[in-house]
Amino acid sequence: MEFPQDLRYTKDHEWVRMSPDGAVVGITSFAQDELGELVYVDLPAVGTALIQKGVLCVVESTKAASDVYAPISGTVEEVNARLAQEPSLVNSDPYGDGWLVKLSHVDDQQIAALLSPEQYRELISR
Repeated sequence: MEFPQDLRYTKDHEWVRMSPDGAVVGITSFAQDELGELVYVDLPAVGTALIQKGVLCVVESTKAASDVYAPISGTVEEVNARLAQEPSLVNSDPYGDGWLVKLSHVDDQQIAALLSPEQYRELISR
């Protein structure tokens, strides 16, 4: 299983990648594997203020619908519009084209408190 070194992770299987414009958020390969093939992603509106550990979006798979939680607080600056037509991008490329949202006004302390790749690897190997 892949654990990109430039990401921070949550115990709920979300990831954050810092960029010059803010933070990109998605779900991990482990999460998408557990969910099964995604058939729908209900993303928040641009401008939505997210609170850490609040519901970020809902994903539906062939198995069930599941909430995805915001790994950090921030304002939604962009959503991955491709997921409306291609929700399976989350399955095929969870750390690339399958990202969910881009956030601005993020708290560096919240990001620093997330799990490192090594800590996340240990968490899911239990």
